Amino acid sequence: MAALEVAALRGAYGGRRVFVTGDTGFKGAWLSTALAELGAEVSGFALPAKTSEDLFVRGGIERMVKHRDGDVRDAAALRAAVDDAKPEIVFHLAAQALVRRSYQDPGETFATNVAGAVNLLDAVRLQPTVKALVFITSDKCYRNKEWTWGYRETDELGGDDPYSASKAAAELVFASYAASYFRHRADFGAATVRAGNVIGGGDFNDNRIVPDCVRALRSGQAIELRSPQSTRPWQHVLEPVFGYLLLGARLLSDPARHAGAWNFGPKPEATRTVGDLATEVVKIWGSGEVVHKVEKTAMHEAGLLALNCDKARNALGWEAVWGFEPAVRATIEWYRKAGDPRADVLSFTRGQIRQYLEDAKR
Repeated sequence: MAALEVAALRGAYGGRRVFVTGDTGFKGAWLSTALAELGAEVSGFALPAKTSEDLFVRGGIERMVKHRDGDVRDAAALRAAVDDAKPEIVFHLAAQALVRRSYQDPGETFATNVAGAVNLLDAVRLQPTVKALVFITSDKCYRNKEWTWGYRETDELGGDDPYSASKAAAELVFASYAASYFRHRADFGAATVRAGNVIGGGDFNDNRIVPDCVRALRSGQAIELRSPQSTRPWQHVLEPVFGYLLLGARLLSDPARHAGAWNFGPKPEATRTVGDLATEVVKIWGSGEVVHKVEKTAMHEAGLLALNCDKARNALGWEAVWGFEPAVRATIEWYRKAGDPRADVLSFTRGQIRQYLEDAKR
């Protein structure tokens, strides 16, 4: 992303009313911080942050956002929040985002990721101030065929586990709303975005590799891996966040051209195994041990999943900035800083955003 693009983003979002679902979540908190840095007036709607360590609380993001506690499964509450905010652009991130939890509670997963998506789309449909919608799903919306090449936006959707299936279903719901209501709406653009596995500071969810690593390292325990050979396209959270922001700006300026589906994934060299990631975390942390934990009843998870991002590169001029090692280093440095109760986590988070943008100019 060139310096000119950063200036254009400030011009696109400065003073603009933006609504973010899932602002208390990991990716939503980073997106809200970046939007505030660009001068946007951010309103958020989400469940309360899960822990006091989450970026939204630890970084004081709640002071930068007009946040309202709520559940996307509550159509009336979500509609009221959108109507009150009167946003010009909406980013939808609220989701049940954990594969293993989807096995434990598939009803919650489908209700949040599918019915919640319907509620959000309906609120946008009925709010005339909205000019652009960026609807975040997941790379797991693709029917995984264990290909060694990346999935394109036109590839088949689907999923065997409840989480993947819910994200594929959300894409179908979006497509229905786009065809039935959004396609002919004047001066309005809507797009879905699919990102690879995201890492970064402020994520404390259970059963996620980096938070699990950090918890183990902080307690002096070995890092236990269920599937060390599973391969994922690892990327720092700022990569897709600025992809979403760039796409949102383009939807405002040229909605017809930029509507549809978009992939945002890392550089090819960042597609690594879970074991590679844990080993790199230990290396940067400076101590620790990685062991393989065998599970007799392991739930199915994809072994190989990568994205083809040619569309974003060619049509948006977007491409990943940080490779594998810089992404892991920035992530672990954030957790190191946040581990000090006296640290100014918001300033450090802003500093990482500025460093990312500086590196993007090169």
